[in-house]
Amino acid sequence: MGDWSYLSALLDKVQSHSTVVGKIWMSVLFLFRIFVLGAAADKVWGDEVSEFYCDSHEPGCKHACYNWMFPISYVHYWVLQIIFVSTPTLVYLGHAVHIIHKEKRMMEQLTGEGVAKKPKYIDDRGKVKIKGILFCTYMTQLVFKILLEVGFTVAQFYIFGSIFIVRFFKCEQTPPCARSTGAQCYISRPTEKTIFIIFMLVVSGLSVLLNVVEMIYLLRNRSRHRRKKLSAQQQVIMSKQSSSNPEWGGGASRYYGYPLLPVPTAGLTGEEQHKDMDWKEKDT
Repeated sequence: MGDWSYLSALLDKVQSHSTVVGKIWMSVLFLFRIFVLGAAADKVWGDEVSEFYCDSHEPGCKHACYNWMFPISYVHYWVLQIIFVSTPTLVYLGHAVHIIHKEKRMMEQLTGEGVAKKPKYIDDRGKVKIKGILFCTYMTQLVFKILLEVGFTVAQFYIFGSIFIVRFFKCEQTPPCARSTGAQCYISRPTEKTIFIIFMLVVSGLSVLLNVVEMIYLLRNRSRHRRKKLSAQQQVIMSKQSSSNPEWGGGASRYYGYPLLPVPTAGLTGEEQHKDMDWKEKDT
């Protein structure tokens, strides 16, 4: 296997720009994919062609049967899957770094002009707040990761067929093997290979599940923040109304929250004003 240090260093920077669920997804990617793939899976397959045996001495028959059974190496296929699935996250990282750098330059310019403004994408602890354009980019990369995971899983079934590796198979319709007799081919360590295939499929499904959970988590947080902001705005409006109209507070508390306006007495006769005063006294 190649060196994963460069990709690991890039993905490690995403930790400070993602949510809690995103950090769990990153741990799953490192521990259950890159580490297992580099430490064990490559040794399980190894030089598979040299360990692949067919009971035919016809030139080229062995390699033709192997290419028919394994159009692409499982290890190489999983490497492509990891790279493609990690690409949307790296795109989001580049966009987040660009936005944060742009905001820092703007804050430095405003500070030099003596204008105090609170950062939009960085909180008081220096962590990135996923909101605005970053929220859209983050949700987009989650959608692309889900589509890529599902696409690679479906393509794996289309390319390789069953997830269970057979111990031997009859290779008949693959030239230059003989069409009449064919060749009986044997695969080394089929059970071990089957376990790794199932393991990588389970990890891929877990990755999709974590991405879906992260999308729900972000949407719920955004909805909760919107409700809090709306509630705070309503409290500010109510406080301004009560301070500008102090009579509303007493009337609202006495008449089930509905403010009572003063009854106009202009234009009434003396007897009518006297009846109106008597009615008010009875009401109190």
